[in-house]
Amino acid sequence: MTTEIKAPAFPESVQDGTVAEWHIAEGEAIKRDQPLVDIETDKVVIEVVAPGDGVLTKILKAADSVIESNEVIGLFEAGATASATSADAPVELEAEAESESEARINPAAKRLLEDNDLSSAGIEGSGRGGRITRADVVNHMDGLTVEAKSQAKPAATAAPAPATSPATDREEKRVPMSRLRTRVAERLLEATQTTAMLTTFNEVDMTALKLLRSNYREDFEKRHDIRLGYMSFFIRACVEALKKYPAVNASVDGGDIVYHGYQDIGVAVSSDRGLVVPILRNVDGFSLAETEQKIAEFGGKAKAGQLTIEDITGGTFTISNGGVFGSLLSTPILNPPQTAILGMHTIQDRPVALNGEVVIRPMMYLALSYDHRLIDGKEAVQFLVAVKEVIEDPTRILLNL
Repeated sequence: MTTEIKAPAFPESVQDGTVAEWHIAEGEAIKRDQPLVDIETDKVVIEVVAPGDGVLTKILKAADSVIESNEVIGLFEAGATASATSADAPVELEAEAESESEARINPAAKRLLEDNDLSSAGIEGSGRGGRITRADVVNHMDGLTVEAKSQAKPAATAAPAPATSPATDREEKRVPMSRLRTRVAERLLEATQTTAMLTTFNEVDMTALKLLRSNYREDFEKRHDIRLGYMSFFIRACVEALKKYPAVNASVDGGDIVYHGYQDIGVAVSSDRGLVVPILRNVDGFSLAETEQKIAEFGGKAKAGQLTIEDITGGTFTISNGGVFGSLLSTPILNPPQTAILGMHTIQDRPVALNGEVVIRPMMYLALSYDHRLIDGKEAVQFLVAVKEVIEDPTRILLNL
């Protein structure tokens, strides 16, 4: 029985997707739940798996094809075997060998090889069954020297070599921008053009939080089996500040202002495919340990490319931590329709005046970018001060101050 393989159902916020890579070639036998194809949207990469044991009889949408929600992208025959489907069309032994060789290369990888006049020889496949993926070809191209590239092209059509060889330090590589990065760029540009964005700054003394973390880090890890970081404290501080200043937790919907009675906080995460912002929902009910566990879970899923659309859809407020990369100061860009985003930065020992004396303290700059159409400067500053107070005196969390 032939079954249609369809693209996933996209939410309203996702218009369409792109076929990133087929893991299975036409006529190849597959097992239930075996990965068939990756669908890339402007938010995440979605993996479509086989509905049962059988054969992928037809690929209707090749790699790089733009598809819509629930669109048919291939045909699957349940219970069939690869040998049974190929018996109807006998071929010469040489053609069979060539077909087998091509089956080792995913369509997206094959296209990239053809576009760059490269051979698959010498490329080790990291896909299932040793298949060569697009990432394998990209990595191979990164490691090629100019000499290797010239050898990869047909020698019969090569032009005579010039008397002097060109400089080897001026290589260029042109690759298409991923759909995810393209959409991120569009959204960031949209935010700067459609909002009255303004950024206010403050600095926070991390002494108390560093001492607390140092004193209880080992006990915390033994008890909860997760490391104690700074992010959970900042999330907790933001939750308390958002309760006091609900406009910072609001969003703009056309001509309306939507005030949210909950705190769904997005934590910006850098992945191989670009910036993603998984959402911690109803974080007000989380303990510090639960918050750390959720952050670790999202971080692992982002690195493995396993975030779902549900993981990154929504959110009422965002935190971006450029400090993990060494950023001292920045102005984060809003994530519409949200109206504010907090930027954390690196902790740096600096001289500060305290009780009439100059002392060295671990300091962090905080930046709050906000939409001035909805949030006044007074509210933005007070919000940032509320976060600062909790971080500098973490006992406020216990006392609900």
